[in-house]
Amino acid sequence: MKKALLGIILAVVFIYLSLRGINFSNVGDIIANVNLPWALLALLLILATHTLRSVRWGFILQPIVKVDQFTLFSITSVGFLAIAVIPARLGELVRPFLVSRKKDISMSAALGTVFLERVLDLASVLLIGMVTLLVIPLPSWFAHSVAIAGAIAVFVVAGLWFIVRKRKKFAESSFFLPAFIRKRYETKIRELFSHFIDGLAAIKGGKRFVQVALLSLCLWSINGLSIYVLFIAFEYSLSLWAAFTLMLILILGIAIPTSPGFVGNWHYACIATLTLLFHLGKDDALSFAILYHALSMGMILILGLAFLPANRFSLNKLTGYYISK
Repeated sequence: MKKALLGIILAVVFIYLSLRGINFSNVGDIIANVNLPWALLALLLILATHTLRSVRWGFILQPIVKVDQFTLFSITSVGFLAIAVIPARLGELVRPFLVSRKKDISMSAALGTVFLERVLDLASVLLIGMVTLLVIPLPSWFAHSVAIAGAIAVFVVAGLWFIVRKRKKFAESSFFLPAFIRKRYETKIRELFSHFIDGLAAIKGGKRFVQVALLSLCLWSINGLSIYVLFIAFEYSLSLWAAFTLMLILILGIAIPTSPGFVGNWHYACIATLTLLFHLGKDDALSFAILYHALSMGMILILGLAFLPANRFSLNKLTGYYISK
């Protein structure tokens, strides 16, 4: 409850900062004059990123369980709806919960696959960020942030690879557990940790890992391309590299837990990036933020609600479901 309240307060602050000094009539005119075919192309690219997410997840899951693409897309759609609307990032548990309920895979192994996804996402966007820094001049704080995060991503990927390679040793070790926990829960924790490592199996096979890594790069490149296409729809003279820069900062912006749908922090991240780094007027920046948010969240909402009847869940079951099959 406290986190949800804090999120709402932060959202209100971001909304205030986003709307301060705005000419709303001008914003309405800018959005009304958007080039519709280009905006629709941006929407199709956003749909492509959702499709690629489900395809990539299928590759990551394949060493453990084979899931058909329709089921993957269905669960992914509901999962990302949950991430958008459930506070405190509890929505991240929805996809592991649903796939473990439908297929022969434990919840902890499914969590491992989603964790690997997030690591690959981080590595992909940071690689794109490093290339962007070579092409266009950006503030030193941005370069330093990308460099530090990139080093962390490399360390995490290497650590996961080492854990998977030494799977038996890590799965059977309990040295990291306090004595009172080890005495009562050691067997269960070892079991959960062993299944979690199973979820990282895609990182072990060289060919599969390359495939998953390339899908991740493709996914985030198309994400950045959708932003660039929307720039064209607004007739903004901004480059593809500006779109990638906005994508990176937007990812950081929506990582802040605020209200459902990332309302406020999404808009402020767009406005701050476009006005401070690329000198766009605030009315233009807000217009872009509103439409980009509407297209992205609208896609998540429509897909999620369409597949929700076949993938129902409750928060009580979601947070308490740790039974291995």
